[in-house]
Amino acid sequence: MRNFLFLMTYQDFEDLPIWKNAIAVAKEINLLTKNLAFSKDLGLKDQIRRAAVSISSNIAEGFERCNNKEFIRFLYYAKGSASEIRTQLLIAHDLGYFDDNQYYNFRNKLKALAISIGKFIAYLKKHP
Repeated sequence: MRNFLFLMTYQDFEDLPIWKNAIAVAKEINLLTKNLAFSKDLGLKDQIRRAAVSISSNIAEGFERCNNKEFIRFLYYAKGSASEIRTQLLIAHDLGYFDDNQYYNFRNKLKALAISIGKFIAYLKKHP
């Protein structure tokens, strides 16, 4: 069962800052992959989009499991998806699908999101 302090702060997964950030990243990834270069590489485009949606989806699913152990497991999946996207974006960048600024901007956002998820995992581990 979630601890009392956690329940007072977050009633729904939509209240979680990491979930909100993951949604924002998914929207930005969707816009980024609409460019002409990505239209020729449907496999990579679809994989990046699925991984982006996976972050917020895993946060939501884990939250609804209603216990920290399960929630932490799904947060690790979400964190892994953020790293998966970083890898895919590097490949897309190397293929010339977008410029250095776009790549570094998204890489930094994904790293920050993964760090935030990691800190939340650490919090939950300390407050079982």
